[in-house]
Amino acid sequence: MKQPTLLNNASSALIKILNSLTLLFISSTAWAGANEDFSALLDTHWQEAKKEKIFFRTDPDGWKPHGKLADFSEQGFARRDAFNQRMLDALDTIDMNQLSPEQQVSYRLFKYERETEASSYQFQDRYFPINFLSGWHTYFAEAPANMAFQSVQDYDQYLVSLADYPRFNQENIDLLAQGVTKGFVQYCETFKNYQQSITAHIVDTPKDSALYEPFTRFPNQFSEVQKAQYAQKGAELISQAVVPAYAHFYDYFVNDYMSHCRKEPGIASVKGGAEYYAYTANYYTTTDLTPKQIHQLGLDEVKRISKEMNAIIKQVGFKGSNNEFLQFLATDPQFYAQDRQDVLEKTAFITQKMYGKLPSFFATLPRNTFTIKGSASRGAFYMPPPDTHTPGTYFLTSDPAQQPLYNLEALSLHEAVPGHHLQNAIAMELDVPEFRRTLSHSAFTEGWGLYSERLGKEAGFYQDPYSDFGRLGYEMWRAVRLVVDTGIHAFGWSRQQAIDYLASRTALTAKSTADQIDRYISWPGQALSYKIGELKIRELRSQAERSLKENFDIRQFHDVIIGQGSLPMAVLEDSVNQWIETQQKHDE
Repeated sequence: MKQPTLLNNASSALIKILNSLTLLFISSTAWAGANEDFSALLDTHWQEAKKEKIFFRTDPDGWKPHGKLADFSEQGFARRDAFNQRMLDALDTIDMNQLSPEQQVSYRLFKYERETEASSYQFQDRYFPINFLSGWHTYFAEAPANMAFQSVQDYDQYLVSLADYPRFNQENIDLLAQGVTKGFVQYCETFKNYQQSITAHIVDTPKDSALYEPFTRFPNQFSEVQKAQYAQKGAELISQAVVPAYAHFYDYFVNDYMSHCRKEPGIASVKGGAEYYAYTANYYTTTDLTPKQIHQLGLDEVKRISKEMNAIIKQVGFKGSNNEFLQFLATDPQFYAQDRQDVLEKTAFITQKMYGKLPSFFATLPRNTFTIKGSASRGAFYMPPPDTHTPGTYFLTSDPAQQPLYNLEALSLHEAVPGHHLQNAIAMELDVPEFRRTLSHSAFTEGWGLYSERLGKEAGFYQDPYSDFGRLGYEMWRAVRLVVDTGIHAFGWSRQQAIDYLASRTALTAKSTADQIDRYISWPGQALSYKIGELKIRELRSQAERSLKENFDIRQFHDVIIGQGSLPMAVLEDSVNQWIETQQKHDE
């Protein structure tokens, strides 16, 4: 047999190289073409979202009125539904496998959002533009104080928003009225005092309105004439357009809506309510867990956390029952600050202390910062900034009687750093498609916040056992939510049954306990997101630690978790698995 020569071998190798280069060229060409097509699709969607002034699945606390307000008419919903379907049809023409790895993540995420949005048009979300905590009227009134008014354009756009509010207000009232006809209304007992959130903005003098606030802090470059003109025009619109709209909403709510309010707390008591609750559970957890599975998971977590809390009660030498210990925490003066300023100063110290520890747990840190403000109308929450040159805001109840010190560490780590501020600020600075920067999946957002509370223990917080009990108390609170939310909306629990269950397992005041249950009643499914998201993040970390052993890097892991913006749990899990695989190959 004739043996191959050296020249034949070289020729064969050359042919293989040329073939590989040809395939690579063809693949690269297809890759480039698919990437361009997908990028164009994303841009088309983003431009339409900006035009509509509605960005699907964003943090409602981040909403800001800027120019003409969104269209919530039937025609508006139909238009957005049709456009969303066109986006889904266009996605089907793009082969995800031809995209770059980075674009594949965006593709999966974009498709997931468009499919979820399509599902939302089939359910009853639109009939609940109000919940126990907020509504379109409170978001509109509270937003201006947290907006940056730096130019003539900012004030011009704000005047447009004020002038457009009556139309916006009426369309939301129409949604409530449609809900009345279909039986999807809020629960009577929960909303018996809700009109107070409306009357707060029915003022005799425009300057007493929260909406007048931007006219009290003009930029230095404004002339006195400009200031006077904008203040006069703003006052006129508030007096002649906005306040009458609030009065109109008040009349409708008190005289019409509440006469049709729901008689049972659970949404399943309404025809089609059980299916709606299954939808909300999926929407807020981004999982396929059933209400029954979630309920049992909550019971298991309550049992586990109870053991850890009992260990601390024993550690501090308290003599008495668990309920007596909770009462001790709720009433003993040592657990409360002297005044509002003391609350804010202690909060600032905690967040600044954590700032100094961040490099030990994160490789990537954002440039943007946050401020701390007292909140009179709501509990603690984080308001993300509208842009990268405006700070975020951590609001908390600065009334000493409503803000125990033993849970201040956990609360601040959750709302500020390394919690909501860190994840939001990093997301806004990412080099990713625009739609990803503003996404806010509740399980991801709140799951990270709860995980951050626990991370504080690794960072050296909770040295005081009472503070550690406060951390566990917050974790218990989130576990109880799994039980009571499903109990109310899927298993027929009464409002009082839910209040009693929450009260017996937390140190919340009686008012706070009732308020929390009313929140869950009015916002089905949202309360499930905290514990479900946190458990998934902890599960992924345990998986990474087992797989990488001594090569596990906590800083890199955290960058994977919050370094891509908000993700549904399935996409987050895939991202972590890919990172683990890459790390293992690198170590080999």
